[in-house]
Amino acid sequence: MTVGSKQGGYILGVDIGGTKVAVGLVDHDGKILAQGRKLMVANGTPEAAMQAVTAAIDSVLSSPGVSGVQSIGICAPGPLDPKAGVILNPPNVPCWRNFPLAEKITSAYHLPVKVDNDANAAALAETRWGAARGYRYVFYATIGTGVGTGIVLDGRIYHGKTGSAGEGGHMSIDYRGPVCRCGKRGCIEILAAGPAIGARARAKLAAGSTHSALLDLAKGDVAAVTSELVGKAYAARDPLAREILQETVEVLIPWLGNIVDLLDPDVLVMGGGVAAMLSPFFGEIKDRLPSWCVNPRVSEIPLLMAHYGADAGIAGGAALCTRDSA
Repeated sequence: MTVGSKQGGYILGVDIGGTKVAVGLVDHDGKILAQGRKLMVANGTPEAAMQAVTAAIDSVLSSPGVSGVQSIGICAPGPLDPKAGVILNPPNVPCWRNFPLAEKITSAYHLPVKVDNDANAAALAETRWGAARGYRYVFYATIGTGVGTGIVLDGRIYHGKTGSAGEGGHMSIDYRGPVCRCGKRGCIEILAAGPAIGARARAKLAAGSTHSALLDLAKGDVAAVTSELVGKAYAARDPLAREILQETVEVLIPWLGNIVDLLDPDVLVMGGGVAAMLSPFFGEIKDRLPSWCVNPRVSEIPLLMAHYGADAGIAGGAALCTRDSA
């Protein structure tokens, strides 16, 4: 069957990362109908990186039966200017500095183009089609290699004055804590993201206080232990893995309490690999939030796992092109 126009056409969602470009054809119900993927060239020339993006787009547009594309939405590495569609100075794609991505893609494909960062776009996708559908005030966090967040108010991404709002991953909860890659101390990212979980696991194993399934999974090599292995060990009921994840929960709860007191959202949505690993703790997090909030009605706020997993960037890019998304 031909994938053609319906409800005004389809959207290409583009997810640009430091190592890959993923593209999907998305309908107006948020369903991904076709996908393509190419390697990203992040450390070469601006033109080489652009060619990687267009190659990924072309791989989907040239698929048999694909037609009716009306717009292109792009999740791109930040910092960026979402209004102008300009990539400013992303550490994950160092070849792009003040790069007019939206203008380049518009010129290449003669279609409307929207650009935003991955967490903002994923937050909008969850609001349009996912776990936060039907909610007005949405706070979304993706926890994986880093911590990214997005705020959607009445169906629109909250960008702030300069387009840089929503950097919840760089809210500090310990001014004497470790230095984050952003330069601040004690950001939730440096304390709760995947690298922090792996580092805590390696430190505990190096201390040699107890044997753990983690060592078996890492074939005896402490340096090979990652957050992914912690998740596997926890699934196998390893006590040390549970202790490490519990410590992660201990820093996430006050952070989420601050979020609730600042924004008073009507839903909290969490996505990403670490969030999936921590989903068995969601009940505990919700039960303990009242101890970390001034808001007396925090217990009414659902804490939900995101609907979109690895495809959050594709869905997020597409969501940028939906009505009233600006």
